[in-house]
Amino acid sequence: MTRTHLATRLRDRLRDHPLAFDAALAGGVLVAMIAASFTDPHGSATGPTFGDRVPTLLGVGMMLAAAVALILRRRRPFAVLAFTSALALVELLGETRPAPVTIGVVVALYTVASRTDRPTTWRVGLATMTVLAVAAMAFGPTPWYAQENLGVFAWTGMAAAAGDAVRSRRAFVDAIRERAERAERTREEEARRRVAEERLRIARDLHDVVAHHIALVNVQAGVAAHVMDKRPDQAKEALAHVREASRSALDELRVTVGLLRQSGDPAAPTEPAPGLALLDGLLAGFRKAGLPVSLARTDGGHQLPSAVDLAAYRIVQEALTNVRKHAGPDARAEVSVVLVGRTVEITVLDDGVPQPGPAPEPSGGHGLLGMRERVTALGGVLTAAPRYGGGFRVQAILPLTPGTAREPGEDDR
Repeated sequence: MTRTHLATRLRDRLRDHPLAFDAALAGGVLVAMIAASFTDPHGSATGPTFGDRVPTLLGVGMMLAAAVALILRRRRPFAVLAFTSALALVELLGETRPAPVTIGVVVALYTVASRTDRPTTWRVGLATMTVLAVAAMAFGPTPWYAQENLGVFAWTGMAAAAGDAVRSRRAFVDAIRERAERAERTREEEARRRVAEERLRIARDLHDVVAHHIALVNVQAGVAAHVMDKRPDQAKEALAHVREASRSALDELRVTVGLLRQSGDPAAPTEPAPGLALLDGLLAGFRKAGLPVSLARTDGGHQLPSAVDLAAYRIVQEALTNVRKHAGPDARAEVSVVLVGRTVEITVLDDGVPQPGPAPEPSGGHGLLGMRERVTALGGVLTAAPRYGGGFRVQAILPLTPGTAREPGEDDR
């Protein structure tokens, strides 16, 4: 294990047990104070000496009390600073020297500065520096300009500055961590939003597939039941259309649900999604169901983007399904696909009149709502409204390139 790993483990362990760290720090400060009390900076002409002076019993008690107080420096920083400062004043004003309790004041002042704001650090730091420095200069046994007196001022000032620097760095690191966590939450919310949008798109596809083919199956099954006894050949033809429509529904459901498969899943479909290339087959299915449909195309077989191609196919499918369900048995439909500049216009017209009698069961308007959501998601415009003189008109203008979504024009029928 490297030294870096050992230092990291030691730091983490001390961070998890702050009281043990403060107790160890208090022990180190006590050793430093006792060693300083035996040191005389002016012991000889050649420099300081060690052991020429000995602290008094009261001085040892003051140093021990200051060290014990430092154990509580995190819980009661201001109280510890006041207590150690009072002991330092007793040392400077009394006859207990040498007892360098000021070392404890330096640690306590650093703790206050690292755990409060900058204005408080300035006020408390200046007050502590001034009181201790003036006491040392005015009442100390050495001249006011002695290095010991200036050292009191310098060490307390550096303690306040170091504590403020640590507090600023800690606040900076916390701000960076908070921004990172906020960015992570934003990414998660964006991922959830995209998942919800994808689920809505797949739900629209499933609705379009099921609604279209079930409507055709319902019509053909009704025809078969009506002519079963008198015209069995026509009933067999209707049942064949039912089988074909159900097979197509299963195929499209398999393709749509296959989009949810992960890579490596078995039996992943390879069929392309429906598009305008399959429009003739779609209209043929409606014609077999008894709905005359005419087609006019001026797009020249232009290859549309996949999302636009699928949306155009689904819009035609849903609009014709609504015609077959709501426009009456004698309705006729017209479908046009026109390429205009950077847009493609899909229009479905019918001349039908709703059948008299009991109103059909409400469908909730999900068909036109799904079309509107598709068009809006691509940045296009959907118009769906009754025609003057009878019938209904559905028109979708889809951009060939992604654009800004605009509000659709008319409401659902």
